Amino acid sequence: MTDSTAETPGTEPPATVETPGTESPATAEAAPGLRADRVSRRTDGRLIVDGITLTLRPGETVGLLGPNGSGKSTLLRLLAGILAPSAGIVTLDGRALPRVGRRATARRIATVEQHAHTQTELTVREVVALGRIPHRRAWASASAADTRAVDAALERSGLTGRAGQSWHTLSGGERQRTQIARALAQEPRELLLDEPTNHLDIQHQLDLLDLVVSLPIATVIALHDLNLAAMYCDRLLVLREGHVVAEGTPGDVLTPSLIKRVYDVQAEVTHGPGHPAIRFLRRAPKP
Repeated sequence: MTDSTAETPGTEPPATVETPGTESPATAEAAPGLRADRVSRRTDGRLIVDGITLTLRPGETVGLLGPNGSGKSTLLRLLAGILAPSAGIVTLDGRALPRVGRRATARRIATVEQHAHTQTELTVREVVALGRIPHRRAWASASAADTRAVDAALERSGLTGRAGQSWHTLSGGERQRTQIARALAQEPRELLLDEPTNHLDIQHQLDLLDLVVSLPIATVIALHDLNLAAMYCDRLLVLREGHVVAEGTPGDVLTPSLIKRVYDVQAEVTHGPGHPAIRFLRRAPKP
C-alpha cells in the first residue's frame, strides 16, 4: 500500500533549491502554514511545473483544476515534500521542508493519492493505523494516543463498523474513505488529495467531498469535475501546461472563456444560489 509517511530506501530526498537569504526569522514569522513560492519542477528536461506560488489559508479548501498533464499531481507532491523543486521553495511555517524534516512534515501534512494498493492482507483498522507511523519510534508498539487517534479517524470517516474488515473486500468508495481515515489518523493540519473521486459513483463522490470539506484543516484537492470543484472549493487554482492561468473563487474563475481556453470545450455557466453550475455543449457533428 502506498503510504507517504513511510521512508522507503531509494526514494528521492525532499531537497529544495535555496538561495542565501531565502529564509529568515521574519519570513518564518510572517508565513504560517504551507506555502509554495515560485516552485518549478523539471523532469527529463521538460518543465512540468513552472513558477507556481500558493499559500494555504487555515481551514480552506483549494481546488486544483486543469487537464491531464497540467501539473496538478506534481504540484501536490512538491507541497508534500515527496518531490524536490528544481527552483523555488516550499515552506511550512516559514521553514523549508528539508529543514523541517520528513517525520515532522508527515505529522503536519497528510496525502491521499489516486490509487492505493497492497499485496498484504490488512484490515481497515490496520490501514488507518499506518497514519500513526510519524508519531512513533521505529518498532514501538501503539500507544493509547495512537489508539484514540485511529478510533477517532474511523468514526469521523464512518468506518467504525468496518474496522475489522479486509481491505481487499472494500468497494472503491470505501477504500478512498479508508485512505482519508488513514490521513486523519496522522492528525494533520494540511491535507493533500489527488483526484480522490476518480472511479467513484455520484453518491460516493458527494459523500467523500462532504467529509473532506467538513474537516477543520486546510485542504488542497485535485479534481477533474468542474461542477464538484464549484460546489465544494473555496478557491480554485487552474493550471495549464504547468502554469497558473487563473486563481480565485469558483464564481470568478469558472467562466465560459476560461473553460474554452483551458479545456478547449464550449460551456455555459449559470450563477444560481451558492455556486456556479457548468453545462458543457455538444460539438456540432462533422459533415
